[in-house]
Formats: sequence, structure tokens, C-alpha cells
Amino acid sequence: MTQTETDMKMRILYAAKKLFAQQGFEGTSVRQICEEAGANVALVSYYFGGKEKVFHAIFEHFFPGRQLPGHEANFAHPVRGLSLIVREIIRFSLIDRELSTIIQQEMVLNTPRAEVVNSFTSPVWSMARSMLEQGREEGLFHYESLDQALLFVMGATLAHKQIGCGRELLSLPNLLVDETAEHTLHFILKALGAPGSPA
Repeated sequence: MTQTETDMKMRILYAAKKLFAQQGFEGTSVRQICEEAGANVALVSYYFGGKEKVFHAIFEHFFPGRQLPGHEANFAHPVRGLSLIVREIIRFSLIDRELSTIIQQEMVLNTPRAEVVNSFTSPVWSMARSMLEQGREEGLFHYESLDQALLFVMGATLAHKQIGCGRELLSLPNLLVDETAEHTLHFILKALGAPGSPA
């Protein structure tokens, strides 16, 4: 594939990601994607094989969880592993707001594409569960129910996505990425009784 073809494919993916986040998958047409990308309408079928395949390709290209296998050293230690997951999920959701919004839309509405989304997000949460389980076995985390601990970690990590109409309660209109990640992580590790967390 030439550089020009690669550039056009990426323009289509960026355009689709933007429009899916703004209008939803069902509310976005192939023609709108191509108009946004400045592409011939036939190129979606030519490069991807249709709108559904574009949706999948967006996750293949932009979802950071596919990089988990490169972090084995962190996952050898439960506190480091869980910390990495929490930080990266928060960073991702605050930096790539479009893809984060798409994930939220598809999962909340339980659309036919939720299975695709889950195929990318589930391994990340499965690793968080493994870190919690391993941490308790090693005496690093203290909790009664693994399921409830995982739900707590998921809820705290994604809390900034759920604020919605309560955003006026926050002192900052836009959350700072690193500050939000570190404060959330501190809260989670303290609740789990992790070593080094304040009493």
C-alpha cells in the first residue's frame, strides 16, 4: 500500500471516529464519513469492506489496550500492574475523548457492536482482576470480595466519565489528565490497603 493510500485510510478512520462520537454509529452514513475525510465514497468499501469494518478498524488502530503485552514487567507486581491499568485508562479516556465516548455509547446502549467493544476492553479489565487477585494472595491488597473490589476499581477509574450533568459541581470545567489519574489511583490503592498508602 502506498503512502497516499495509507494516509487516505487514516483520514477515513479519523473522520469516522469523530462522527461516530458526535452522532453515533447508526446516525452516521458512509457518505458523511467520506465527506469529512475528503474521500471518494467508494473507498470505505474498497479499504475496509463497509461501515462495520471501519468501526472495528478504529479500535485496531486507536485503542491503547492492545499494547498490554508490552508491559509484562509491570504485571509481575500487582501494585505496579494495577497502577498502570488505572493510569492508562484514565489517560486514554481524557485524551481520546472520541473513542472513549464511542465505547460508552455502545456499551450503555448495548448495541450490536458492544461485542466488538468488549473484545478490546475485556482483556484490560481481566488483567485488573488478575492484579487484584494476585495482590490479595501476596498480602498486598485487603478486601473481602474479588467481584466487589473489581467493581470498585472500575467505578472509580471511570467515575469522571459518569459526572454528566453534575459537572457544575467540579471546581475545574476540564479535568487535568495526570492529576485525575494520580488522585484516583491514590484513592484506589488506599481503599485496597496497598503498601505505602496512607492510613
